[in-house]
Amino acid sequence: MEVIAIDVHVHLCDERTLQARGERAKQMARYFGRERKPVSIDEMADQYRARKMMAVIQNTTDETITGILPVPNDHIAAAARKHPDVFLGFGIVDPWQGKLAIQEVRRCKEELGLHGIGEFNPARQHFYPNDPRFYPVWEEIQKQGFPVLFHSGMAAAGAGTPGGMGTKLKYTQPIYIDEVAADFPELQIISAHPSWPWQAESLAVARHKANVYIDLSGWAPKYFSAELVQYVNTIIQDKVMFGSDWPALTVERWMEEFNQISIKPEVRPKVLIENAKKFFNLKLG
Repeated sequence: MEVIAIDVHVHLCDERTLQARGERAKQMARYFGRERKPVSIDEMADQYRARKMMAVIQNTTDETITGILPVPNDHIAAAARKHPDVFLGFGIVDPWQGKLAIQEVRRCKEELGLHGIGEFNPARQHFYPNDPRFYPVWEEIQKQGFPVLFHSGMAAAGAGTPGGMGTKLKYTQPIYIDEVAADFPELQIISAHPSWPWQAESLAVARHKANVYIDLSGWAPKYFSAELVQYVNTIIQDKVMFGSDWPALTVERWMEEFNQISIKPEVRPKVLIENAKKFFNLKLG
């Protein structure tokens, strides 16, 4: 299959995943103004094939904080094994689970054959990434050669509800990722989303740390700031990757709006595919 883009930030939307996310899935559908109907894994794979795209499918958990049991990493791994031409799979661990989290990172590599760990969402998991209590988890992820993805900035989860469903934005400042990148220089990190209201901070971290990248997911490109577009066009053009955050945003909307903003012709393929190919060491075509 010819691949023209790699969507590095995608979530499953099949029946099992929607049931596991429960009320949060309904709240996020209201926030984004889009009903979330179940899409089977096979149907999702076919949609990405039709687009000539690959997708990095992400898992999520906040079990310690909410008590909600996550979709097991085996579910993501099964999808990636069934559709290896389309999907790369990321597992997830609850950082509060200590040794169990470390064991699960190893299992994601040795048994499940996944390609990374994420999406960590500090706002929902209530932790600072630079807290030394979690360093053994980052050490194990680095040891396994996994990249890791952290949510940064504004969280759609809980947005517009009283108390934000317990989500706490203070944990999502990119500067906390900067310290992790400094202390684990071999750990490849994706800072997810344009990181509003700390966007400049995120750009600075990506510029300063060679092992920190940004994905542009979860944010409609027509709302990209002039500063973000300037940096994408210039000094971080090799550090930024396309991500939709599907099903929060449709891939079609993201691509249509991305095509309408002032990204240089020579930079567009870097954002859409070339940077991700290098990041994941993919040999395509």
